[in-house]
Amino acid sequence: MITQTNAVAFRQNLGEMLNQVQYRHDSIVINKDGKPVAALVDARLFERIRRMNARFESLSKRLEQGFAAVPEAEGLAEIDAAVAALRAERTPQDPG
Repeated sequence: MITQTNAVAFRQNLGEMLNQVQYRHDSIVINKDGKPVAALVDARLFERIRRMNARFESLSKRLEQGFAAVPEAEGLAEIDAAVAALRAERTPQDPG
């Protein structure tokens, strides 16, 4: 479950909210002036997010290096075509 709270309530209820995150694996979004500014998440979820981010950054660098000599519009068109082809392979074809 995701709970939203403001910064003042968060400070006043920090212990309770830490328990929510630690034992119930909830997430808490902390708002300031009505806008989300931070989130308190379970440490295991945070580690998964960090690993996914590292993989994303690595993949982004590989793509950037692979397409370094290709004009941006052409590279984006190639990526879009590859994604469309993979999606077409995964989508069951209508028999007619």
